[in-house]
Amino acid sequence: MSTLAEIEEAIAKLLPSEFRDLLHRLNEQDAAAWDRQIEEDAENGKLEALYTRLMEEEGDQPKVPLDEVLDDPKFS
Repeated sequence: MSTLAEIEEAIAKLLPSEFRDLLHRLNEQDAAAWDRQIEEDAENGKLEALYTRLMEEEGDQPKVPLDEVLDDPKFS
């Protein structure tokens, strides 16, 4: 299987239990990849500016909403 269409066709033929198992495995792979990316970004200093910006507060409220920071392309 080399094309997305072939993979989708094969997935459609799976039993429900096999589909759930595949989904679980894919979710685990995705989470592991995300963890590796976060670790790499932390090691390379990419998260320092993000952390500094998030820690800016006025009183007990964050100065910058998290969504605004996450949408900033320089933190992508």
